[in-house]
Amino acid sequence: MEARAALTLRLLGGLTTDEIARAFLVPEPTIAQRIVRAKRTLAEKRVPFEVPRGDELTSRISSVLAVIYLIFNEGYSATAGDNWMRPALCEDALRLGRTLAELTPREPEVHGLVALMEIQASRSRARTGPSGEPVLLFDQNRAHWDQLLIHRGLAALERAEKLNGTRGAYALQAAIAACHARAFMPEGTDWNRIVSLYTELAAVSPSPIVDLNRAVAVSMASGPAAGLALINSITSDPALKSYHLLPAVRGDMLFKLERFGEAAEEFQRAASLTRNTRERELLLSRAAECERVITR
Repeated sequence: MEARAALTLRLLGGLTTDEIARAFLVPEPTIAQRIVRAKRTLAEKRVPFEVPRGDELTSRISSVLAVIYLIFNEGYSATAGDNWMRPALCEDALRLGRTLAELTPREPEVHGLVALMEIQASRSRARTGPSGEPVLLFDQNRAHWDQLLIHRGLAALERAEKLNGTRGAYALQAAIAACHARAFMPEGTDWNRIVSLYTELAAVSPSPIVDLNRAVAVSMASGPAAGLALINSITSDPALKSYHLLPAVRGDMLFKLERFGEAAEEFQRAASLTRNTRERELLLSRAAECERVITR
């Protein structure tokens, strides 16, 4: 599955090998090798281009969903470059997801992914400022969230939940996004429910990224000290070694605990790891804010 997804993202999604590697949290040479091996396998086995059917179609859906989701993620938060978002990629992913939902109306996770992308995309206009600078979730003007996309996303989530007694990974992430969409103000967010949903997601699809996001939710529900304790338990995970959001999140929690010197170091480390110019500027501004507090 990893090789299929990597090859598709490179050849059809237009993502660079580095962008794909960052999406999978693996070194770039690993992705390059997967792509080369996948090409060689297709050539040597003379695999024809055809639409899989029956059980094979069902088994391949997960690969297709992974590709669409990663294309959307790269559009929603660009891993590199001068722009915080790449809207065209988000639009492509949404178009593909909606088409897939029409073709496979009985697949709950397809509707789950569409729901997730619709709700996330609803925030697009509020995610950047006048000069293209990033605007984080708690600072966004929620009046600028696209209510049509939110309603479409909630409807898709309802379809996914009706089709299956248990929610899959995409439906669970969509349910988390729905918690934010239903809150008219940041302080109205049901963080305890989000913690519960992340706990469920960790059981269905364990990942250090899920653990990191759950730690953020715990910090909002139970305070930054509780979140920081969870963060500290995953800092040694090799998959997160170069993942800039780990020190960024840790820096935010340290800031809230008024440990400004440590927070500044974490923001600076996060800035050194990201390859997105806008994100680097944001992280360095947060580090500078810590320094100003210290010198007051």
